[in-house]
Amino acid sequence: MKVTKAVIPVAGLGTRFLPASKVVAKELFPIVDRPTIHYIAEEAWRAGIRQLVFVTASGKGAIEDYFDIDNGLELFLEKKGDLERLRMIREISRAVEVHSVRQKQQLGLGHAILSARNFIGDEPFAVLLGDDLVDAKKPCIGQMMQVAEKYKAPVIAAFRVPEDKIERYGIIDPDPRPVAKRVWNVRRMVEKKRIDPPSNLAIIGRYILPARIFDILESTQPGVGGEIQLTDALIALNQEHQILAYEFEGDRYDAGDIFGFIQANLIYGLRRPELKPRLLALLKQLCE
Repeated sequence: MKVTKAVIPVAGLGTRFLPASKVVAKELFPIVDRPTIHYIAEEAWRAGIRQLVFVTASGKGAIEDYFDIDNGLELFLEKKGDLERLRMIREISRAVEVHSVRQKQQLGLGHAILSARNFIGDEPFAVLLGDDLVDAKKPCIGQMMQVAEKYKAPVIAAFRVPEDKIERYGIIDPDPRPVAKRVWNVRRMVEKKRIDPPSNLAIIGRYILPARIFDILESTQPGVGGEIQLTDALIALNQEHQILAYEFEGDRYDAGDIFGFIQANLIYGLRRPELKPRLLALLKQLCE
C-alpha cells in the first residue's frame, strides 16, 4: 500500500478551548513557537508524504495560509539575518503541497474523511488528526506506512491507556497472538466502553486506509449525535479485509485537551536548550 497523500481533518469547532478558539483555529495554537498543525504536517512530510488535504470549515482559512510562501516575511528575516527562523518557515512552506476541501456540515470524522474523496481518488492514503501529537524519532505515520506495505493491510495506530481513562477512547479487541512485535489483528472495535472493555489498547488519530473506505462511508448510517462515525466504517471494512493495529513507538500528547496542550508545551519547551534552565527553575519554584 504505497501512500503519497494524507487527509488532515481540521473542521472541528474546538469548544474545549473557548473563548480563544472563537477567533483562532485550535490547530494554530502554538506548542512553544510552532502551531500544532505544523507538527502534524511535518510528521507527514518526514514520512515521505508530500500532498496534504485539509478538511476545513468556515473560519479555518488561516490554516492553509500558514503553509503558503510569504515572500515579504522571508525577505525581512533575510535582511535581519534571522536565518534560523527563515529556515524554519521556508522548510515547511516548500516541503508540502497543500490543498483544502470544505466540510460544510459538522457530521463527524467519517464525513470529514469522505469530503476528501475527490482529492484522494482510488489510492490508499493516510489520515492524521490535528489534535494528536506524536513525538517519535521515526514519524508515527511512517512507522504505520511500513506495516501497511509489509502486510498489504489497513493500519490503525494504537497505544496503551490506564484503566481509568479507557472510557475516553475507542478500544481495540486484538487477537491474543500478535502478528509481529507491536502488530495485532483487530477482532473488533468498540467506542468508549466503560464496563468490561476488551483491552486497554486505544485507537488514536493515525490511520492508513484503502480507497474502499469511501464507499463504506457513503453507506454508513449516522450514529450518536447524527454523525457518521469512522469507527463504524472501520468495523465494516474489517469484515472485508483484516485491519491491523500498530502500537507505535513514541509519546503521544492530546493537544485537543487543555491539560494535554499544556503538557505538550512543557515537554517540547524542556527540549529547547534556551528554555530548559528557566522552565526547570520555574517548575521547582512552583513545587516548593
